[in-house]
Amino acid sequence: MYIIIVGLGGIGRSLTSLAVEHGNNVVIIDRDEQRAGEMLEHYDVLAITGNATDKSILEDAGIDRADALVATTSDDSVNLMTCWLAKRFKVPIVVSIVNQKEHSDLFKEVGVKISENPDELVANRLYYWAKNPQLQQLASIPGGTIFEVVAEKGAPIVDHEIRELKVKDFVFIAIRRAGGELIIPSGTVKIRPGDTITVFTKKEAENDCLELLNRQLRRSPE
Repeated sequence: MYIIIVGLGGIGRSLTSLAVEHGNNVVIIDRDEQRAGEMLEHYDVLAITGNATDKSILEDAGIDRADALVATTSDDSVNLMTCWLAKRFKVPIVVSIVNQKEHSDLFKEVGVKISENPDELVANRLYYWAKNPQLQQLASIPGGTIFEVVAEKGAPIVDHEIRELKVKDFVFIAIRRAGGELIIPSGTVKIRPGDTITVFTKKEAENDCLELLNRQLRRSPE
């Protein structure tokens, strides 16, 4: 792929590394010449210093032949304008971070695939880990979240069937047992100590789901 990455903050730098690692042709755009130069020291990319909302800068970046453009700056107005221009140039894939939720609809109206507030996503994951150390979030998708949670020995639901849980707005996708056995769960499957359970929950029910599983899959402190 020919990918244009706009913004060289933490996300932009990580994305550049990932894109290069996967063998893509990458062009980076940033207003800061020093940051662009530092990336050239480590990666085989084309670096352009300037404002990506300037049509001529995008043309220098090869926007007319780009397969994808990803906007990662901390300024939603810059991201939105850049994405709008990319759409005008008929770039097939246009993706952006959105720093403030209230701006999400503007990006959607332009037809941009978005990732809302990366700082909030990181904060949520850290909170999950702090509150549920046995939980690992796997993915956040439109409308819900997929995560893994481990059943502790002595937890209330251990040695009981899944159907005994009061399941609402979440579903067990799979259970991985010690030794690597993978189970597609039904209501009659019994939870065993150490089971790693993959769960999907609706976004609006996420907190209730975590509270319930926390009570049922963790051993009560003595």
